[in-house]
Amino acid sequence: MRGLIGLAIVGVLVAAACGQAVSSAPPADDQPLTIRLGYFPNLTHAPALAGLKKGFFTAALGSNVGVETHTFNAGGDAVTAILSNSIDASFVGPNPTTNAFVQSHGRAVRVIAGSTSGGALLVVKPSITSIPGLKGKKIADPQLGGTQDVALRWFLKSNGLATDTAGGGAVSVLPQDNSLTLTAFKQGQIDGAWVPEPWASRLVIEAGGKVLVDERDLWPQGRFVTTNLVVRTDVLQAHPKRIAALLEGLYQAVAYLNANPAAAQSLTNDAVGEITGKKLAAGVVSAAWPHLTFTLDPLPATLKTSADHAHEVGLLASVNLKGLYDLTLLNQVLAAHNEPTVRGL
Repeated sequence: MRGLIGLAIVGVLVAAACGQAVSSAPPADDQPLTIRLGYFPNLTHAPALAGLKKGFFTAALGSNVGVETHTFNAGGDAVTAILSNSIDASFVGPNPTTNAFVQSHGRAVRVIAGSTSGGALLVVKPSITSIPGLKGKKIADPQLGGTQDVALRWFLKSNGLATDTAGGGAVSVLPQDNSLTLTAFKQGQIDGAWVPEPWASRLVIEAGGKVLVDERDLWPQGRFVTTNLVVRTDVLQAHPKRIAALLEGLYQAVAYLNANPAAAQSLTNDAVGEITGKKLAAGVVSAAWPHLTFTLDPLPATLKTSADHAHEVGLLASVNLKGLYDLTLLNQVLAAHNEPTVRGL
């Protein structure tokens, strides 16, 4: 269901916003459908890349359902597309997910699965050897209010280094496109960047940077949500059968990535090359891969912590995240494969 919706459906969405799971499919769920799916050409979105490249999504959805893909540089753009009904679902990070939930007063989106943990690092010039050495430096990240932007600002604040959204403070934070960050780092215009893979490894291998912080080291057991799968609530309500099939495809994609790391790296690099016009340099994918964990568990407690961090650095109002997760369909898929179920908040 797209566009404006009737009063009856508004009532359904309000109920869903209060945490009620979607439970039944209308007859139209058997009609031809196109699912508009967003993702990024990043290794942190490897489950999306593999699901599309290997045909796991299309196989699970069947011939009556098409998949129309949309790629983004960062989560804010994906959220804008979701809230404007330009796409139906997207792989996106925790902070943009929270922003979409807040902006729609808890109605527009639901997290329906995890995808990736880890794969975000702070890479700096070799001359910077400590956290205090960041004072007075320029550090980039993908987008203001995005997942890495919040992580960077929170980390700096926790270490006594103030920032502001205008690029001032003890450390100047410069949100920008990842490709611009790589060029700027090579040219000495910035001193480092907090970015997702493969950009972190590209900064190391192609531009001579060094890892100062691996974000995994900041979280218990090194696990934190980097990418999850969100869907518009009205689409989830109207097409649970198709969303369950999409989740089956995601299950197959994650299983493939975890069981076939060498082949998965090559396949993912091929997919990135098809989107961007150029494959990653030799060694970048193999260097980045160990930083990533692919999991269907959305790790909801870490999303809540990220939201708290966003609030602390002034990028998000205090928010109640009750109702953000609807893992009913994911747990049905997991149960069908004799896998442990997962929980939301």
